[in-house]
Amino acid sequence: MSNIQTPALTCQDVTVKYGEVTALSGVSVSFTPGLIHAVVGQNGAGKTTFARVASGLVQPTTGAVEIQGREIRTGHVNDSREAGVELVHQSFALPPSFTVAEAMEFGAPGKGGIYSRKSLLAKWNEHLRSLDVQVDISRRIRDLPVETQQGIEIARALVTDARVLILDEPTAVLSPSGIEMLFARVRRLKERGVTVILILHKIREVLGIADTVTVLRGGKLIDGPISCADISADKLAGMIVGEAARNLSQEDRDALVGARAAHGDDAANAARNGLPPVLTLKSVSTRPDSEGAPLEDVDLLLRPGEILGVAGVEGNGQKTLVRAIASLADLSAGTVTLAGQEVSGKPLAARRALGLRIIPFERNVEGLSLTSSLWENWSARELLQGPLLKIVNPAKIREFCDKALKNWSVHYHSSAQKAGSLSGGNAQKVILAREVDPDAKVIIAAQPTRGLDIGATAFVWQSLRAARDRGAAILLISSDLDELFDISDRVVVMLSGKVAGEFSAPYDIQSVGAAMTGARADMTPVMPAMTGARQ
Repeated sequence: MSNIQTPALTCQDVTVKYGEVTALSGVSVSFTPGLIHAVVGQNGAGKTTFARVASGLVQPTTGAVEIQGREIRTGHVNDSREAGVELVHQSFALPPSFTVAEAMEFGAPGKGGIYSRKSLLAKWNEHLRSLDVQVDISRRIRDLPVETQQGIEIARALVTDARVLILDEPTAVLSPSGIEMLFARVRRLKERGVTVILILHKIREVLGIADTVTVLRGGKLIDGPISCADISADKLAGMIVGEAARNLSQEDRDALVGARAAHGDDAANAARNGLPPVLTLKSVSTRPDSEGAPLEDVDLLLRPGEILGVAGVEGNGQKTLVRAIASLADLSAGTVTLAGQEVSGKPLAARRALGLRIIPFERNVEGLSLTSSLWENWSARELLQGPLLKIVNPAKIREFCDKALKNWSVHYHSSAQKAGSLSGGNAQKVILAREVDPDAKVIIAAQPTRGLDIGATAFVWQSLRAARDRGAAILLISSDLDELFDISDRVVVMLSGKVAGEFSAPYDIQSVGAAMTGARADMTPVMPAMTGARQ
């Protein structure tokens, strides 16, 4: 009698092309039922494309998909769902204004007919409790913690009694405690016989949860599924990063793949502590608006030659912090001091004249005009520095732009080409060329490596370190703790618009994670650091 199990999911020679770009190339892989499988790789490796093909969202150029040994029509979501496959996206799809019960009913198959509110609550309360999602189902989605929203997304995906559940980058928006909650939920699904495929890119997470790991790089299958019991973190890191790791420091390589949680302190920190701050926020609060959580009594300082990391679950005031520093959010209290001058009532142009530079959260929305030329995008630097009515010499600006873009190793054909034609990494380099100049005293870098591949990420890190070493002060905002721990001299945590704690290297991920969720009662206050004493 054969012990060979029919695979829960098989992809056979799957290739996906978008014009001249190959997202997946001849990928053949099978997943054993009832296990937790990780699919890993850096940004651009093809992980999300693989998930979309497996769940019926993307029609592959060539290749086949089998569910429990039966080939299904690719590119048809309903066929994949009927076969027992569900995908939970990285970006949640729950209607934020709906109650939990309404959101569950909205996403349920075969909905319709007459029902009472009481029966609706009873129906979905039972389903959520069966999956250990503890929530008041009369609450609105927008009022729930992100880990609870994710639990509801998973519960909604399992309404159809799915046998294969694919989670695309499920840890990207979670705190460390939220990740632990997710992993506990995934283990319970495994006990119920569900095959779980996690799309991840951090080794620490993979080895903490998965039974097998499959590695993609550049759209190709490198190896897998491999038993996680048979592979070391170092070997897996090499498979994920590949040849690009040769020019990286060990710290950067580890941070890129999440191979460790902390690193040693920088001896230069003591010298920096004696310098006067170049940016100070004192008791800053902002008025509520539609752009994010308002700030409440925020004290913050940044010294020349240091990188201050800002951690926190997204939506806890990070965007408002940047907007307050840039004069785009209205202060209801407190002061902002830049380069020795109080600038609380001054516009962005005046703050840029004092040396403020910003690498924004969304490079394709806030950082660049994708339909404008490269030289026009770069010229914003010249137009924002100096008198409002200044004479503009396009030829001169093109000349300066070409020189800057070449210095920053931007791959482009002409400064007249549209910014939207560049890759993510080269688009970010254009912003760096514009913002990281010799006159920069304070550089705000908001999610500067999100969506970038290994080479572009390392380039951004090296550029920020070089600016730091020249004496610029860097405020680095990132949702990636490994990135923050690797590059930052200090880290502060934002929670509900407040600074919830300050930490120095070597960083303890559990302590930082606890501050991110408000679980730590003895967090170090930030204000005493203004005296120059390291906490």
